[in-house]
Amino acid sequence: MTQYLADPSADSSGSVRLRALSSGGGNVPAWWRDAVIYQVYPRSFADGNGDGMGDLDGIRARLPYLKELGVDAVWLSPFYASPQADGGYDVADYRAIDPMFGTLHDADALIRDAHALGLRIIVDLVPNHCSDQHLWFRRALEEGPGSPLRERFHFRPGQGADGELPPNDWESIFGGPAWTRAENPDGTPGEWYLHLFAPEQPDFNWEHPAVQDEFRSVLRFWLDLGVDGFRIDVAHGLVKAAGLPDLGRAEQLKLLGNDVLPFFDQDGVHHIYRSWRTVLDEYPGERIGVAEAWTPTTERTALYVRPDELHQAFNFHFLAADWDAARLREVIDDSLDAMRPVGAPTTWVLSNHDVVRHTTRYADGDPGRGLRRARAATLLMLALPGSAYLYQGEELGLPEVTELPDEARQDPAFFRRAAGGGQDGLRDGCRVPIPWSGTEAPYGFGPHAGGPSWLPQPDSWAALSVEAQTGRPGSTLELYREALAIRGTHPALGAGESVEWLTAPDGVLAFRRRAYGEGPDFACTVNTTGEPVTLPVPGRALLSSDGEPPGCDGEFTLPADTAVWWAV
Repeated sequence: MTQYLADPSADSSGSVRLRALSSGGGNVPAWWRDAVIYQVYPRSFADGNGDGMGDLDGIRARLPYLKELGVDAVWLSPFYASPQADGGYDVADYRAIDPMFGTLHDADALIRDAHALGLRIIVDLVPNHCSDQHLWFRRALEEGPGSPLRERFHFRPGQGADGELPPNDWESIFGGPAWTRAENPDGTPGEWYLHLFAPEQPDFNWEHPAVQDEFRSVLRFWLDLGVDGFRIDVAHGLVKAAGLPDLGRAEQLKLLGNDVLPFFDQDGVHHIYRSWRTVLDEYPGERIGVAEAWTPTTERTALYVRPDELHQAFNFHFLAADWDAARLREVIDDSLDAMRPVGAPTTWVLSNHDVVRHTTRYADGDPGRGLRRARAATLLMLALPGSAYLYQGEELGLPEVTELPDEARQDPAFFRRAAGGGQDGLRDGCRVPIPWSGTEAPYGFGPHAGGPSWLPQPDSWAALSVEAQTGRPGSTLELYREALAIRGTHPALGAGESVEWLTAPDGVLAFRRRAYGEGPDFACTVNTTGEPVTLPVPGRALLSSDGEPPGCDGEFTLPADTAVWWAV
């Protein structure tokens, strides 16, 4: 299934461009320390051929939009060859593009175009598990018990008199047991295999040297093509506790992010990432690794980004924080304190392809309040030191789509809800294709008016399209554009490791950041309460999430659920 470029060249213009993009010298921080990275979910970003499914050509055509928005890099969710049992996170071939998204030539062209615009490309890597259609797993099933290929996965005999019970009590993140019983080549019930997600996603055994060798090869394949880094899916899950011990309780998903589990956040994962760092460091242009690691504490998250491991790790503790000043300050302090000893940048993220959009999470039943809070949260996030991640469509203020018909849903967890204990299966609501233009669906998602889209879009999205918001003062899109422009030029914003908290009333966050070199300092004030608050003016207003910035003399009124940026 692997696709190859007809004429690969180590001296391609892409490689030259990568070196030109590299930060370095003097006091300039590495690009990834303060980068704003935009997540593209390929199915839902832009459809280039009119089949209703987003693809690489569609993404490529919209790269100028991302450059104008003001981001530094684009993270692409999986586009590999896949049966799509879990939206591409079930990979059948790590070196091939799924035909629904295009070809390897299309990926090469996208990377080159991005680099020509000054954008970097980060691709998703899914090393915890593969598809049940992966060649290794298919042959392991065909060859039966005793096959050496089974050692690359977690095959075990079952418990009970006839092996009819799973080998242990582990539960799938998608619901039900984390084990499925395979058939022997003669059709009789056989061994069980481990899958922490869907049955179509068997977990690799990372104790096996062939698995380790294969993924170092996969890294080099994509680095040779010119990608600037990898977002590592389930980075905390690769190593399982010796002997695969029972956990001893049900509803195990509730423990995720609260406890070190025998199948997550085991210390052995760090040996893997140290070996990956040596591969990344072989290439010019500061190629990076980003961990998706759900851990019990920010201190354990920091272990993934020690100087000889990965470069960044997602800050799920910030994403999960309520819209509450005290809680947000606690998470911000904990996050900065945890990263400081290992010298890694803190990351900030509010939404992604797996969670309810923050516009809806913050709403408490009132969409208007949700949008106000989301806009304020964005200014807070972009004002903090480190790197920020944006999820496609959040710059349009898109809400979660909660009214999808059951027959349209494709989240595998939705179909496994009856098994109990897993996710709610409603992730499709944040994956609805984004609106670009026009007054009717699919709102410019594809090249043809009235064409299909793989998930239906709400009628109300016409007013939220890129076209409708572009140039409209006060629109969420223009707020993002202005905020990113200021962030990219203000001498106190971007990389850093601390904030200076200012005195503020309950429910209000206020902090200062010192300028690097010449230029003004920066302050941010955020009101998380439902009532206006009067504060002393800290400086010259730059930007407000609630429209026009306030004046510059004496005191000012900070509206409810509003953030303001200041030059101090």
